[in-house]
Amino acid sequence: MDEPPKVSGFVSLKSVKQGAPDAAAALAEIRQIYFKTTKRTVENDLAHAIDLLKSLPTEEDREKAVVYMEGLAHMRREWGAQQPRAEKPRASRAGCSPNPKAAYR
Repeated sequence: MDEPPKVSGFVSLKSVKQGAPDAAAALAEIRQIYFKTTKRTVENDLAHAIDLLKSLPTEEDREKAVVYMEGLAHMRREWGAQQPRAEKPRASRAGCSPNPKAAYR
């Protein structure tokens, strides 16, 4: 069976060549990322959106991107691989009474 190719890290060539985009272009790109994100690309898309968010010059501009950033974070939580939680080591029950208060009587 053919396996889909693995997705490598994404860095926009525009951001490398041209430096930080203007605020309107960065907001438009964050919006575009939000609408085009898939389960397969959500990690890289969120990282790219964060880089764009960091490039925004004012707090007002960053506030405009909040709804898209929260949406991307929600998608990552929803679609993200469930990481198995490490089980806590259980204490040995040897020598314990079933009723903990019984030891104090």
